Amino acid sequence: MRLTFFTAVLVLVLDQVSKWIVVRALDLDRKGALDVLPPWLNFRMAWNEGINFGLLSSSRAWMPWLLVAVSVAVSAWVWLWIRRGGHPPAARLAAGLLIGGAVGNAIDRLLYGAVADFLNMSLPGWTNPYSFNIADIAIFAGAVGLILFAGRDKAA
Repeated sequence: MRLTFFTAVLVLVLDQVSKWIVVRALDLDRKGALDVLPPWLNFRMAWNEGINFGLLSSSRAWMPWLLVAVSVAVSAWVWLWIRRGGHPPAARLAAGLLIGGAVGNAIDRLLYGAVADFLNMSLPGWTNPYSFNIADIAIFAGAVGLILFAGRDKAA
């Protein structure tokens, strides 16, 4: 469980520190965009009120609270499930990634009413219209890791 816990805390800290730097120190919420290594890496501020790609976004005041509740419920379920044992270290690591990312985005919803997305990666001749954050990467990697590694015996 220590691996899951420390991974979750590390992801949460990296996510929240990166968002603080980009939103507050670099003032990206006001500037809107900052080219870092164009076109490969750019900062493009996007306040995501829904889930991935803005799905379930709504102007209803209760929607951020519903999404926070879902994040907390999923995180608690994954924590309890991985705690039962029988999972290799890769699955415990994946669980920590997912939990840390979900909690990071939930904190954004509590602080801002939306998730602060700012990473944008494009290619020469193709501009990606979407932004994401460290929590999103961790959630995706954690979900894939749980699919691939959970339920296997500890010797795997």
